[in-house]
Amino acid sequence: QVQLVESGGGLVQPGGSLRLSCAASGSIRFNIYTMAWYRQAPGKQRELVAIITVGGLTNSADSVKGRFTISRDNAKNTVYLQMNSLKPEDTGVYYCNANRAGQANYWGQGTQVTVSS
Repeated sequence: QVQLVESGGGLVQPGGSLRLSCAASGSIRFNIYTMAWYRQAPGKQRELVAIITVGGLTNSADSVKGRFTISRDNAKNTVYLQMNSLKPEDTGVYYCNANRAGQANYWGQGTQVTVSS
């Protein structure tokens, strides 16, 4: 059984920062999974925020480029999302995803991020 547990969400003012963490546990070889962060705003579909490959290559949505940074620590089975210069439109539930194409796909329960003054 595999668990992904997100943490670090909360309420922050516009322009502020948050760092999300996602810790993987159970029967998962973390270092062979592509890891990603998704978010879902109220009334909207879930969207990809940022992704990091097994080899450490990263990509992110245009809406967060230059503000959000994804990273991973394979020794700790953890992926991070550093979010800076937060905007109200960044509000939503942020989900961690672990994917190994054609083999397995796991989701965390999500952590709420609210950007408001």
